[in-house]
Amino acid sequence: MVKVLFAILLFSSLSFADILQDGELLTQKIKTLINPKIYEQNRAYIDILFSPKSEYFVNDRVDAVKVIQTLKDNGLLNLFFKKPSELTLRFKTSGSPLFFVKIMGDTLRNIGYYRYVTQESNLNNSEFTWTINLTSEYATDPLILQQELRKSGSHIVDIKRDSATDWTYVVDMRDGRLNVESLEDGIELSLKRSLYSKWIDVSKVKKLKISSSRRNSWYPYIAHYDASLHLLKVEKHDSKKTNLILELNDNTHYIKISDIYSLKNIRDDLTLMPLGSR
Repeated sequence: MVKVLFAILLFSSLSFADILQDGELLTQKIKTLINPKIYEQNRAYIDILFSPKSEYFVNDRVDAVKVIQTLKDNGLLNLFFKKPSELTLRFKTSGSPLFFVKIMGDTLRNIGYYRYVTQESNLNNSEFTWTINLTSEYATDPLILQQELRKSGSHIVDIKRDSATDWTYVVDMRDGRLNVESLEDGIELSLKRSLYSKWIDVSKVKKLKISSSRRNSWYPYIAHYDASLHLLKVEKHDSKKTNLILELNDNTHYIKISDIYSLKNIRDDLTLMPLGSR
């Protein structure tokens, strides 16, 4: 009986210690995200907002996106600036640099960030960091960024705020993929006119027939990439094409369809017909 009681007390003490540790981790994260003066003035209110604390953890780590959302929704974190300011965004991952920059570039464009400058990119001990600068009237909303990243199979695992205009995001892209159309054997796809090159997931097909409208003056530029976006080969044609057959080897995961001169040459649809499954 004594042994049972001792075991219960030991388990209870360990559980209590875990709760204290989780509470301290959450508190430290909150303190890094808001002004110290605001934290001290609202300490009791914050304790109420973040109760129960267990709701702000995912896989034993603080859910930084949810923390920021709660702070923002309750007026404790303002993401807007008084005037347009230079914003520094730092993205970190342990995945392929090429693949990561493509995913992040597409994500930023989809949330409205078109004009940014790469300040630095660094690969160190298997961790890749990409730092960009842009002028903005507000800091990036982590919830919107998270929602867009999930479309590419990636997600934010941590956020650090060095200042109102300097943010670091740690991104898990182990299940990352390009958020593009995926082809399957026998299912036709029409590509609408665009000012941007078209990326397509061709990992499930052996061949691809591309038909171009006679209204187009298409001079094909087709780049083949593996799953990590390493360039495998490029097909270029300096004569106008209305039909083209692509042979896709087993390593080809994505292709980029463009024009060797100008995308303005493609005034009408391109029709893609996959031939054969892998």
